[in-house]
Amino acid sequence: MEGSSNSSSRGLFFNTSGVFGSSSTRKSFEEDYLGIDDDPFVRSLEWGDVSLRQWLDRPERSVDVFECLHVFRQIVEIVNAAHSQGIVVHNVRPSCFVMSSFNHVSFIESASCSDSGSEDGPVIQKEEKGSYNKILERQIEKLGEEKKQRFPMKHVLAMETSWYTSPEEEFGSPSTCASDVYRLGVLLFELFCPVPSREEKSRTMSSLRHRVLPPQILLKCPKEASFCLWLLHPEPTCRPSMSDLLESEFMTEPRDSLEEREAAIELRDKIEEQESLLEFLLMIQQRKQESAYRLRDTVSLLSSDIEQVSKRQSVLKKKGSSFSDLSKDDHHQSATGQQPLPTTLLASRKRFRQVIPPEETDVEADEESQGRSTFLESSRLMRNFKKLETVYFLTRRRQLKAAALGKSLARHSPLSSENGRGSMIVSEKSSVSNPAAPPKDLHSNDSRQGGWIDPFLEGLCRYLSFSKLRVKADLKQGDLLNSSNLVCSLAFDRDGEFFATAGVNKKIKIFECNSIVNNHRDIHYPVAELASRSKLSSVCWNSYIKSQIASSNFEGVVQIWDVARSQLVTEMKEHKKRVWSIDISSADPTLLASGSDDGTVKLWSINQGASIGTIKTKANVCCVQFPSDSGRSLAFGSADHKVYYYDLRNPKIPLSTMIGHSKTVSYVKFVDSSTLVSSSTDNTLKLWDLSMSASGVNETPLHSFAGHTNLKNFVGLSVSDGYIATGSETNEVFVYHKAFPMPVMSYMFSNTDSTSGHEVDDASQFISSICWRGQSSTLVAANSNGNIKILEMVT
Repeated sequence: MEGSSNSSSRGLFFNTSGVFGSSSTRKSFEEDYLGIDDDPFVRSLEWGDVSLRQWLDRPERSVDVFECLHVFRQIVEIVNAAHSQGIVVHNVRPSCFVMSSFNHVSFIESASCSDSGSEDGPVIQKEEKGSYNKILERQIEKLGEEKKQRFPMKHVLAMETSWYTSPEEEFGSPSTCASDVYRLGVLLFELFCPVPSREEKSRTMSSLRHRVLPPQILLKCPKEASFCLWLLHPEPTCRPSMSDLLESEFMTEPRDSLEEREAAIELRDKIEEQESLLEFLLMIQQRKQESAYRLRDTVSLLSSDIEQVSKRQSVLKKKGSSFSDLSKDDHHQSATGQQPLPTTLLASRKRFRQVIPPEETDVEADEESQGRSTFLESSRLMRNFKKLETVYFLTRRRQLKAAALGKSLARHSPLSSENGRGSMIVSEKSSVSNPAAPPKDLHSNDSRQGGWIDPFLEGLCRYLSFSKLRVKADLKQGDLLNSSNLVCSLAFDRDGEFFATAGVNKKIKIFECNSIVNNHRDIHYPVAELASRSKLSSVCWNSYIKSQIASSNFEGVVQIWDVARSQLVTEMKEHKKRVWSIDISSADPTLLASGSDDGTVKLWSINQGASIGTIKTKANVCCVQFPSDSGRSLAFGSADHKVYYYDLRNPKIPLSTMIGHSKTVSYVKFVDSSTLVSSSTDNTLKLWDLSMSASGVNETPLHSFAGHTNLKNFVGLSVSDGYIATGSETNEVFVYHKAFPMPVMSYMFSNTDSTSGHEVDDASQFISSICWRGQSSTLVAANSNGNIKILEMVT
C-alpha cells in the first residue's frame, strides 16, 4: 500500500487543498466524510459491517499478525491523512471505526469540529451525545441480552473513553497530534492482546496506563510490545511523529509479506469464485441430464403407444377390407336376384366406408394428410392440446403403476414359481373351463400394454362429439307476480317425461318436457303445482313410484308428495335446522336421505314418519347422494370442505374421506359406482376414485375441473353418461366430460327480467340449478332470476 489511497477508498479521505479551518470547509468535511446528512455508520450496518470494537472483543478472536498489522496500517493512514491537513482526530477509538467483511476499515464517528484548537491545528472533538453510541447499542442488543454478553457494550463504551485518553489530556492540556499517536498505541495493544473476560480487560487496560504490559505479549510479540511502549510514552515530545511511524521498520518490513498474503487471498477468492461457477454449471448439467433421461423415457413410452395404436388400426383395416369384400358380394347377390344382407349389417358397412378410405395414390394421401393436419390445427383438439397431453400422461402413469402393482402381486402369489408352472396351470384351467373361447387376436395380445387406450379414446371421442349447447325451449312461467322466482332445485322423473322446479317461491311446479319443447307458447303453465309453507331447497323424484316426489325446506322439514293427486303424503320433522339436500335411492326406492345445517344426515323410510338412522358430523351438511346401484352406501358434502363416503351398515365411521376442496362442498354426484364428482365454492369440481382411498383418506382427485366461476352461491350439479353439467356465477352453463379437466362447451343465459321479459344489465344473476334429462344429451337449467331453459348438446 502506497500512501493512503487504498485505505481511504472506504475510510476518511482528507482534502489536500490546505489546512482545514474555514466554516465552509468544515461543513464540507462533515457532510462528505463524517456522514452527518448520510450517516455512514447506518449505511455500514445495512451492508453487514461490524464495529471495530465488536471485532476486537470477539471471544473466539485469535491474533493473526498480518491481519492485525493490516488493520493498524489502515487506521494509521487515516490519522496521517487528517494530520497532513492540520487536523487532530481525537476519536481514534475502536468504536469509531467499522470493519467490513474484507477487513477494510472506515472511520464513521459523527463528530462536530471545534475552532478552539491547539498549536498543531484544529481538533476533531467527539459529540458527547451523538447518535453513534445509541445506534451501536441497539445493534448489540439485537445479538442477545446484555447479561449474556462477555463484553456488555454500554460498559465498554464508557470505559473506552478513559482508556484512550492521553496523560496530558488527563491533566487538562488540549488534544494534539501526539495525543492521537498515544491512542494509536492503545489500539495497537488491543489488536495484539485479546483478553477473555470483562474483569481481566479492565485490569489489563488500567495497567496499560502505567505502561505495564502483560507477560504474554512480551513473550509472544516482543517487537510489537516494544513499538507499543514507544507510542505510549508519557511525554508527548518523546512519541514518534506520524512520518516517523510510517517510516519505521515495524511498519515497512511486513509490507512485502502482507502484499504477498493479500495476493494469495485474492487468488484464493478467485479460485473459490471459479469453484462456485463450476458447481453451478454442474448442477445445471445434472438437472438437464435428468430431464433428458425423463424425455427419453417419455419418447420411448410414446413410441410404444404409437406401435400399439398402429397395430389396432391395422386390425380394424383388415376387418374393414373384409366388409368391403362382403359389400361386393352383396352387390353381386342383388344383381343375381339373391337375398340381400340385413339392414343392420348394411349400416355397419356404411360406417366403415366412412371411416376407411379407398386405396389412393401417394399424391392423394399427401393431400389428405395435409388436410387432416389443417383440420387438427383448427379443431378443439389442438386448442386444448396441452391439457389433453397432461391427461394422457396422467392416464399412462396410473396404468403403469397398476401394471407394476399387478406384477408385484403375481410374484408373491402362491401359484407363481420359478419355473412358471403356476401360470401354466392357470392357463390350462382357463382353456379347459372355456374350450370354445376363440384364440386371442392382436387386440387382446396387447391389452395388458394398451389397457389405457380404450378409456382414453372413449373420453376423447366423447369430448369431441359435441361442441355447443342449443336452446330447445324457453320456459316462461305464469307466476310473474311473485317477487322472487329463484329456482333452487330441478329434477326429472324416472322416464324423463316431467320435470319439477322448486325454490324460494314455496312452490313445486311440475312441467311436461315435450309439451314445452313442441309448443312455442308465450307462457307455460305447470301440469301440477304443490304449495309448501316454507322456501324449498331440494326436490327428488322416486325412481320406482312415478308420481311420488320428495322435497325439503328451509324449516328443516322433509315432505313426500303424491303428484297425481296433488297431495302431501308424509312429513318428517326431526331436523332442527334447514335441510339443504335430499335423495331417494334408486336401488331401494323406500330409502331417503337428507342433509341439514344441524350437522346430521338422516335416513328415512318413505313409509314411516320417524328416521331409521342418523349420521352426525361436526359441520353443516350441504348435499347427499346415493349411488345408483346400491342402497347400502351414501356420500355427502360438508361445510368443513370435505366429502364423506359411508357404508350405511357401519354409520359410525366413514369408509372414505375426500380432502382437497378449500371451501364448502355444495354438491356431490356419482358418475358411476366407483367415481364421484364434488362441487365447491372454491371454484372447482373434483373427480374422485373411491377405490383409491388409502387408510380411509383420499387427498388426490383424478381431475380438478376449472373454467366456471363459483365462489359464493350454490350453482347446481348434474351427471349423465360421463358428462358433468354445472352452473356458473357468470350466468352460464358449463359442461365437462369426466375424462378431461377443461369444459366441453358452455352457454350464456341472457339477463332477462322475468316480469317484463326485457334484457337487463344485472351481473348478480347466476345459474342456480341444473339437471340432465336421464342419460340423454338434453338438460334443463334455471338461473337466480327464475329463467328456465331446455338445452341440448349438438355438434
